[in-house]
Amino acid sequence: MADKLPPTLPNVSEHSAKKVANTWARPTGPFDDPFAWLRDRDDPDTIAYLEAENATSDSWFGEHGNLVDELFGEIKSRVQETDVAAPIPVDDWYYSARTEQGQSYPIHCRGRTAATATDQLVLDQNAEAAGHEFFDIGAFEVSPDHRLVAWSADNSGDEHYRLRIRDIAHQHDLGDELSDTTWAGVAWSSDGTHLFYVEADEQERPYRVMRHRLGTPQSDDTEVFVDHDERFFVGIGSTRSREWIVIHSGSKQSSENWLLHAGDPETAAVLVRPRQDEVEYHLDHWGDRFVILTNDDAVDFRVMEAPLDEPGNWTEMISHQPGRRITNIEPFADHLALHEWNQAQPAIRIVGRSGSQSVLELDTEPHDVEFGPNEQWDTTVIRLVHQSLTAPSRVIDVDVTNRAITVVKQTPTPNVELDNYIAERVWATTGDGTLVPVDVVRHVDTPVDGTAPCCVYGYGSYEISMPPWFSVARLSLLDRGVVWALVHPRGGGELGRQWYLDGKLLNKRNTFTDTLSACEHLVATGFADRDRVAIRGGSAGGLLVGACITMEPERFRSAVAEVPFVDVTTTMSDPTLPLTVTEWEEWGDPRAEPFASYIASYAPYDNTVANDYPALFITAGLNDPRVSYHEPAKWIAKLRDVRTNDRPLLMRTEMGAGHAGPSGRYDAWRDEARVLTFLLGTL
Repeated sequence: MADKLPPTLPNVSEHSAKKVANTWARPTGPFDDPFAWLRDRDDPDTIAYLEAENATSDSWFGEHGNLVDELFGEIKSRVQETDVAAPIPVDDWYYSARTEQGQSYPIHCRGRTAATATDQLVLDQNAEAAGHEFFDIGAFEVSPDHRLVAWSADNSGDEHYRLRIRDIAHQHDLGDELSDTTWAGVAWSSDGTHLFYVEADEQERPYRVMRHRLGTPQSDDTEVFVDHDERFFVGIGSTRSREWIVIHSGSKQSSENWLLHAGDPETAAVLVRPRQDEVEYHLDHWGDRFVILTNDDAVDFRVMEAPLDEPGNWTEMISHQPGRRITNIEPFADHLALHEWNQAQPAIRIVGRSGSQSVLELDTEPHDVEFGPNEQWDTTVIRLVHQSLTAPSRVIDVDVTNRAITVVKQTPTPNVELDNYIAERVWATTGDGTLVPVDVVRHVDTPVDGTAPCCVYGYGSYEISMPPWFSVARLSLLDRGVVWALVHPRGGGELGRQWYLDGKLLNKRNTFTDTLSACEHLVATGFADRDRVAIRGGSAGGLLVGACITMEPERFRSAVAEVPFVDVTTTMSDPTLPLTVTEWEEWGDPRAEPFASYIASYAPYDNTVANDYPALFITAGLNDPRVSYHEPAKWIAKLRDVRTNDRPLLMRTEMGAGHAGPSGRYDAWRDEARVLTFLLGTL
């Protein structure tokens, strides 16, 4: 199938960024950074440079517009554009969302039965997005009496949301308008008279919970909780029972929770347990008691219980098992559902009030299973979402009493023969003997003989586990003979908390060397042609891409780094930048040793030197509050300045969006078509 690959695409004319003398004083010695001026968004030359890079990118993709259009058409043809999501039972209502051909966003609706769940309009995102280049919904929370919905929207990608309250039946927003709220949750009081929300500080950190009484101005809102420790993010939400409101404040290494009774919203919040270094906990309500998920004396977490009148008095309920990382609890009236990772595979464990435990068996190949929207309390049915590299997402209801599975919704994939694809798990051995899991998918006709091009995808940070997911866009690569591999390096959470600890702070280089070992294993076992390996990742995964191609640039033919965190030393040295202080517990503080030398040893921007580099496509968002646009901008400027070859080098900045890129589904599909065009053309 390799003969279906297009010929190598030529490069286009390049331009150079200006240089302005700038030297950072670092513990490792002075560091010259002539592209630091790009941090100044108000400098006219900054926008001009980004636009010039966009023009270069547009020119390259314009020359290959036929392939972009072909791939976009393939993606679109595999999606049922007019569709309805699985109805969600909530009290006496069924909520759903539908999409319509030609419309970029979902339309939220409801009805009294599953069959009529699209009858009554709740919120049309297309109408709200009209006139905006970018549109993202943050909060979407229906009031306990189902009369109102609290919803918020970001129209620029900067993650600043305007929160409004809509009368569903009459389809108009109340006079309440709460500006500058965050993505960190909202919660209703039981009677629907009060709404709790979260504000951010100047560093974009959610830090303060506010209480709003409906019908009053935002200026009258009351501060309920505030956390001035810059390491901690504050969030809010309701328990599964809806009887309590939980305020959670957590850093990368510790957390604490505060409780409010939803029926008495004006009382003071009660602390569950004060924060303790390296102790995390999350709390939910299970009828006659609280249940607590914690790593206290349990590296991979255990479940505790506590009486309602003494939420800080814990006794063990489910013991710790090393390597089985419990990540979430969903309480129901008569059982608990646990989400856990074991041997790099997610699973659901059911625990009865009697203490009985069993794991649901769903799939034998590498797959994902997550909790679906479970809004009913007194039920024996748990809703899950399941998918794999070869199976589209499906919503299933599992009856925990007899394990009966009902498929509520199977995502349609028109024009796709699912039997054409095969997936498997392999294990790569690193230099220190560690076994790293890698999930591989290919077309059944693609030979495993070392002749196929291969795209490796990775993340490996923040203890975020990356389960296999289905992608109709990926099929365009597989159909053209490309092997696709998902690597699970240390720094993620797939093999328990220790897997994360072994890939952060002074162990961070393991993330990158694990990925390089995985690439070598794919070549050695015949999955990949040594001369045609690509690597792709976004955000911290973009750091992985940058670190790998600066450590071993000769290993890769092509690379895609989306909103990449590549200027690690400079960003982590500046506590005035958004999120820096909170990130020290993940990366370390390079203003002092030993982190200064260690971070400098892998930071892609610092290690970009004269060399031949893979073809590279970089993305950025001008309004991105997480990885500022200037990091990828500085990186491509430096690459242009020092590299010794002329493979395609492109950067595209979304001038009206943020970290997640384009918001509408058609724009996102075309964006993905460009990425696939780049990979196919450069592999």
